Amino acid sequence: MAEIINKVSESGIISLDLETYFPLEEPMLFDLKEFLFMGLILKEKDYRAALLQIDFSIYQNKYVGIVCSVDAIIPMWAYMLAASYLQPFAKKVMMGTEEKIVEQIMLEQINEIDPTQFADKRIVVKGCGEKKIPESAYVAITNKLRPVAKSIMYGEPCSTVPIYKNKSV
Repeated sequence: MAEIINKVSESGIISLDLETYFPLEEPMLFDLKEFLFMGLILKEKDYRAALLQIDFSIYQNKYVGIVCSVDAIIPMWAYMLAASYLQPFAKKVMMGTEEKIVEQIMLEQINEIDPTQFADKRIVVKGCGEKKIPESAYVAITNKLRPVAKSIMYGEPCSTVPIYKNKSV
């Protein structure tokens, strides 16, 4: 009887799952819609008074996105003022929806990767998973790894789509 050999594990291929760069906790949103007069405009005096009434500790160590979920003209200072109140509590304050915050956090984490650990390696960037990975994360990891990798593939180690192969190695 022939011995079964796992060629994938012996291939030296590194499987990289971008889900590991997904934020562990869901972002919170700070919606300026709540401060609009008649759902249309933001009155500075009322807005400042309302901000003083908020318990910002609920944002402690959270990723917070500032948004306005309705179609209204919001002056730039309103976003800045919200950020100044949120910043002492939040892990990070950003502009945008939950999806945009997740994308920005993932891109920051990918940017912090030390590419030398992937030097001259064959890498498969995992393609399927539980969470929706932003397309920009796939582009960012390709840009990060291409200068050092022996090859980059997309998919699963048993079934990949070639993305890049260093012809000089």
